Amino acid sequence: MTDSDNLHRLDKAISLAPVTEGDTSVLRGETTPEYWNMVGPFGGSTAATLLRAVLMQPDVHGEPVSLTVNYAGPLGEGEFEISVKAERTNRSNQHWTITQTQGDQIMTTASAVTAVRKDTWTDVEAEPPSAAAPEEIESADPFPGINWVGSYDQRFVEGAIPNESSGEQDTSRSTMWVRDNPPRPADFYSVAAKSDTLYPRAFLRKGTYLPAGTVTITIHFLADAAELDSLGDDFVLATGYARRFGRSYYDQTSEIWSRDGKLLATAHQMVYFKI
Repeated sequence: MTDSDNLHRLDKAISLAPVTEGDTSVLRGETTPEYWNMVGPFGGSTAATLLRAVLMQPDVHGEPVSLTVNYAGPLGEGEFEISVKAERTNRSNQHWTITQTQGDQIMTTASAVTAVRKDTWTDVEAEPPSAAAPEEIESADPFPGINWVGSYDQRFVEGAIPNESSGEQDTSRSTMWVRDNPPRPADFYSVAAKSDTLYPRAFLRKGTYLPAGTVTITIHFLADAAELDSLGDDFVLATGYARRFGRSYYDQTSEIWSRDGKLLATAHQMVYFKI
């Protein structure tokens, strides 16, 4: 058995090997079938992979506080390369640019901010959604033909994936408990991936599947590494909604909460849809 055989499927998906070092570092990875979507890898696993490329850098300053990923085109199966550059390092934060390529094509561009967190005044205005415990809710059925859904245990509190009898809805909000399948301890990579686990909001509003995909996503990490480590491999509560649909695009806002009501991360997307 090799070391890779012992890796969790997420850790295998985000595994990277250094190719070159310097002002711009280059790393190589490979897509995995467990996180395959309709026409390429799951966007959440791609975001986690790009974050991994930053946090592997020997001169990384602090922890991630923000990650923006722009999906320029779908990766094909196989190897890809990621280039990473620290554009500027300040006393408390560091600014990174990241580019993912396959062959001679740019597939994804991204930026990230890492920072040294300090003890300050703290307050939380947001409130977690009301939800029964995950143990009281049945796991959602798998999504036919979409592998990455099987890498999560999803338990919907509201806004479950529509079926033939669902019909159109007057709200785009979904709330669900979600945990890696098989379970995996929480960290920045798992939170980045879970920030994209809510299915397209247009499905819920129209009550049917339709072509849709994230064009860009920004993830804000509100919890630090110690707080994420304290979660173990427990479920987190993901909730999200859209504000406006039209002219091929809609926005989506999501929140990730711990079981004990701590806001761990927020995500903001622009999503393409066709109908």
